[in-house]
Amino acid sequence: MPSGVLLLTDRRMARRPLAEVVEAAVAGGVRWVVLRDKDLPRAERAALAGDLRAILTEAGGRLIVAGPDPLGGDAVHLPAAGPYPPPPVGLVGRSCHDTTELARLSAENYVTLSPVFPTRTKPGYGPPLHPAGLRELIRVSPVPVLALGGIETPDQVRACVAAGASGVAVLGAIMRAERPTAAAATLSAAAHDRPRPTTTAQGAT
Repeated sequence: MPSGVLLLTDRRMARRPLAEVVEAAVAGGVRWVVLRDKDLPRAERAALAGDLRAILTEAGGRLIVAGPDPLGGDAVHLPAAGPYPPPPVGLVGRSCHDTTELARLSAENYVTLSPVFPTRTKPGYGPPLHPAGLRELIRVSPVPVLALGGIETPDQVRACVAAGASGVAVLGAIMRAERPTAAAATLSAAAHDRPRPTTTAQGAT
């Protein structure tokens, strides 16, 4: 089940070829990657999935493909809009944003909840949940939750984990990084910290 840091891809945002960024992130501790880049032709996207899957498999990680087509693999991440029920593959994630979407879940294994913080990738998308809102949705989620949206710092990662998230999903913090290995290592370390009990998630250190 995804935990720690899950990396979402965006080759247009990446400072290097996508496979190089993923390889660097894996060197920094990332073991879960969602291949987005849905604008690519299927054959080209499938070839990219094969390259990324090889990088992750060697490190004991796993590639998840955004959309219902696993592109030769066995893991998909679906949008809130559908399809319902999800395809019968080994691992299914879904993007959710509120209690209504969480209530539709059936065979999913995990969800992302977003946006937790304001995000540069999707400006104006929201309103942000913030850790307090994230915590409330995690309480009613029937499956493990990864926090998503505007997560760029170790303190933000710790706040999400303190709110009950199994991990965080990030895009720009690693795709845009000049040193993606270092960025991945810093966020991964924060995701595996054991936060001290606090009265609010915002106070997590």
